[in-house]
Amino acid sequence: MQVSQGHAQPLGATDDGRGTNFSVYSSVAEKVEVCLFDDGGAERRVALPGRTGDCWHGYLTGIGPGQRYGYRVHGPWSPASGHLCCLEKLLLDPYGRAVAGEVQWDDALFPFDADHPEAPANRNDTGAHMPKSVVVDTHFDWQEDRRPATRIEDTIIYEVHVKGFTNRHPAIPSELRGTYAGLAHPDAIAHLTRLGVTAVELLPVQEFIHRRRLVAHGLHNYWGYDPVCPFAPHHAYASHRGAGGAVHEFKAMVRDLHRAGLEVILDVVFNHTGEGGVDGPVLSFKGLDNRAYYRLEAGEGLRYTDFTGTQNTLHTEHPQVQRMIVDALRYWVTEMHVDGFRFDLAPVLGRVGGGVDFEGGIFSAIARDPALSRVKLIAEPWDLGPDGYQVGRFPGGWSEWNDKFRDDVRDFWNGRDGSARRLMLRFAGSPDLYQAAGRRPLASVNFVTCHDGFTLRDLVSYERKHNEANRGDEQSGHDDNHAWNCGAEGPTDDAAVNAVRARQQRNFIATALLARGVPMLLGGDELGRTQGGNNNAYCLDDEMAWFDWEKADHGLMAFVSALSAMRRAHAAFRRNDWPGRSGGAAGTAGMTWYDAGGREVHESDVTNDARPPLQVFLSDQHDFLVLFNPGAGETRFALPPPCRHGAWRVLVDTALDTPPDGGGARVQKSLTLAAHTLVALTRLP
Repeated sequence: MQVSQGHAQPLGATDDGRGTNFSVYSSVAEKVEVCLFDDGGAERRVALPGRTGDCWHGYLTGIGPGQRYGYRVHGPWSPASGHLCCLEKLLLDPYGRAVAGEVQWDDALFPFDADHPEAPANRNDTGAHMPKSVVVDTHFDWQEDRRPATRIEDTIIYEVHVKGFTNRHPAIPSELRGTYAGLAHPDAIAHLTRLGVTAVELLPVQEFIHRRRLVAHGLHNYWGYDPVCPFAPHHAYASHRGAGGAVHEFKAMVRDLHRAGLEVILDVVFNHTGEGGVDGPVLSFKGLDNRAYYRLEAGEGLRYTDFTGTQNTLHTEHPQVQRMIVDALRYWVTEMHVDGFRFDLAPVLGRVGGGVDFEGGIFSAIARDPALSRVKLIAEPWDLGPDGYQVGRFPGGWSEWNDKFRDDVRDFWNGRDGSARRLMLRFAGSPDLYQAAGRRPLASVNFVTCHDGFTLRDLVSYERKHNEANRGDEQSGHDDNHAWNCGAEGPTDDAAVNAVRARQQRNFIATALLARGVPMLLGGDELGRTQGGNNNAYCLDDEMAWFDWEKADHGLMAFVSALSAMRRAHAAFRRNDWPGRSGGAAGTAGMTWYDAGGREVHESDVTNDARPPLQVFLSDQHDFLVLFNPGAGETRFALPPPCRHGAWRVLVDTALDTPPDGGGARVQKSLTLAAHTLVALTRLP
């Protein structure tokens, strides 16, 4: 092996067929060593001879794909000043494309006694306890891969966990269950296409760790919100565990999903890392350049700013952190061919001092980038910092998870006071949140359930959380779930209760799929998936969280498929303009609300009623009428004046346990709806 200075760019480990260039950022290092590991775990250290600015680099001949490596940094140790460089701590490469192995928890991984950070550094070596970064072969046969490039107005998102989706699927070979290859299996893809979704939004797949506390309780970081390597696909989701195998398997999954017309959106975590706070381990960023990568509180002593609830916050004002985030996003788009991102706790990306700036920094860089500006950008628009609730404030070109849609639609179907007015706003695309800012309804990602909270089945079966399985963290999770158990807490043999629960599930799905905005479904809801009332199953990697295909609700699956098809077939449900008054004329942007008697109503007319029945007239190329009866008794609806001429046909009736087929009853002037029911009609030609 020969060693030369190599190049500062690109960062990370880059193989060229003859050797590998290593480059890593540290503004405080005095010397950086790349550590090479053989199959037996023996370590060889090589000092990187080059330095350009704050990038340390070197080129090593004879080093190629499959090589396991890490870094050791010679630099300042001064916790009070925010510096945690310690030669005994092996560090993962922030730009590493693959990772092999898991963290083997040991006291050596921690920099000091957290109760006495002024004490000397913990000089125990971590090489044997650390996973290793891996040099990867970037060559892959994409076979003329074409992005689906689904228009945002045609998008239906399916939020899904890579492992949980297939880990119990009987038609998928056991060796592929719970993997990227399993998600791309023909039976898995067939299910997605039958549902009519257009994009899978994958819970975090950036390489993450399982925190020590969870492992000690026999639990896992199932959701994946503790990243350590933002460029690397999580190694445990690969069916082939060889070094770097996750990269090729992930690419093959994307290619196969694209062939089926399905986009791939990643839930990315650029607000914190798995290193935690002052009592957390040194795995990568802390040992490289703690002050650059993390926000630290002013004053003496080592204190991490926590805008995330995870004990640390990435220092997104720092140029290197901004660069790393944009580089990672570009890598996932250009090299891994993903189609968009959902950003966890997205306001952190724009944190400047005590506020949020959407004009500069990372947001500006994304807007200027020719690759990133064309993909789907979705924000979780809140964090725990000052003024952290930013729903409706993100820039043009971004969509947002709309938690007001979630809560207000739940409240309406559960009969809470004042919810009818809020239902009208949410169904119209939330103009109160987006219209004044010059944004459109498709800025709103409409969901009733997501990974965080009750599943749809549990939403109608429980009113309080049941998180005992979290072992020591059972108090986590929301206490106000906007939920109604329909008359019994948990499973019941009461046929009447179960009938209402089934109807409510159909009501929630229909409302999300017919409203203006971008609908998102929680994976497994169509199966009737339950977590036993656990509303924070982040740590449960077991049968409680995995999809139970053998107990699938086939009727509900058929209902979702029919509603998705209905949305695709009719532009009235996919409009991206704000409602106007149509007066019954086809081809206009009409959306007009009426009460059950057929009298036009406005939001101010329904603010104080608990469960007022409503109906809304929609018009595009075809006319539609959607009737909502959230009450406990049946209600007779008189069709509004624009709808009284001609005949109508029932397209959807959530009171029926058979999937809609478009061949429902004919209606002329009135219709009686059962309790807790949504009906959609279309005017016959």
